[in-house]
Amino acid sequence: MTLSTKPYKGTRDFYPEDMAFRKWMFSHLKSVVESYGYNEYEGPMLESFELYAAKTGEEIVNSQIYHFEDRGQRKVAMRPEMTPTMARMVAGRIQELAKPIRWYSLPNLWRYERPQRGRLREHWQLNVDLLGGERDLADKEIIKIAFELIKKFKGQEHIKIHINNRKLVNSFFNDHLGLNTEQALQASKAIDAKDKTGPDKFNQSLKDMGLNENQITKLSDFFNSSLDNLNSKYPSEGATELADLFNSFKNSEVFEKIIFDPSIMRGLDYYTGTVFEVYDTSPENNRAMFGGGRYDNLIGLFGKHQISGIGFGMGDVTLENFINTHGLACENTKPSVDAFFVLPHRKHMALMDQLIEKVQLAGLSTATSLDTGKLGAQLKVANKYNARFAVILGDDEVSTQQVSVKNLLTGEQVTVSFDGLTKALN
Repeated sequence: MTLSTKPYKGTRDFYPEDMAFRKWMFSHLKSVVESYGYNEYEGPMLESFELYAAKTGEEIVNSQIYHFEDRGQRKVAMRPEMTPTMARMVAGRIQELAKPIRWYSLPNLWRYERPQRGRLREHWQLNVDLLGGERDLADKEIIKIAFELIKKFKGQEHIKIHINNRKLVNSFFNDHLGLNTEQALQASKAIDAKDKTGPDKFNQSLKDMGLNENQITKLSDFFNSSLDNLNSKYPSEGATELADLFNSFKNSEVFEKIIFDPSIMRGLDYYTGTVFEVYDTSPENNRAMFGGGRYDNLIGLFGKHQISGIGFGMGDVTLENFINTHGLACENTKPSVDAFFVLPHRKHMALMDQLIEKVQLAGLSTATSLDTGKLGAQLKVANKYNARFAVILGDDEVSTQQVSVKNLLTGEQVTVSFDGLTKALN
């Protein structure tokens, strides 16, 4: 039997050029969040199934989690998201952690779903979480970081940040639609999925859960409400929080990018306040790139201690699509080496090794063809390695205690002493 060379459905192979791009992309993400004082953490790939059953969205738990029974008859799951792990870890050391807690991670996550543009079964996700601090200040910081991440790639002109508040939604469901807790939960999930299902299926799902025509009309009116008339039409704690949040950005460049969107729900059950999603304005990526929100009750699941939090997750697939769609990729993301050493004769191998060691000690990367032979053939290998320089060590060079250094980008070639090699390469 001949084995397939294709990866498992919904996953990707990362060849060196793919890894170089991902490394560049991830380094940008890390530099932004670390500039705000966030510390990186990591957790296990496998968690107890019950960890996700407790608070992760129903669709994920019922149909998307990869899970199995281990040899000890324990039901375990491959992580579909990182927030429950983060909450478990914080709860384990909550009394000794400095507050507010600023954490981030870049794990790979697994969900069994239909692969499509922007969504795969395995992906990497930047998770940024802020626990503690005053609510309005924490909400502002997290949304500011979300904006700064896109700005780092010079993509701020191509996004809009849609913001809502679950307190406002809950108040509307209870006070204006008269929904019970279960109906409100089902309605929020239906609204969260309406862009996928379409208007007809959405309206039918509302009827199936018991909403009448008057309630559906009120819901439509709610979707069309503006931030300006929110407090007069739907007065609530959530409406006040939204107004305060938008006012806090008035003197910031973020203000031009944020819009109130009452249809933003976020499907996960643990959100309690501000929720937001960042949209690419390009029709090629007609979906939310990433989002998150406030969760005030999650840590309490693990014990008596409670601390509020807000965070978001940004997937690498949608971010890569965004970068490529708008031509934001840096051109030097291909894998490369600083110096490729060309050796026509084995008799100079020991000398070459000494020079390579000097160059590496200076922090530069090196490679050789692991072969001797014609200069032209070795230079072709150097170009395939995307080397910046070729260092040529032949009989003529050795006899004068020098090396030839060829700039493979410009074609310029100079001869330098052994001691001057590192300086020439820098």
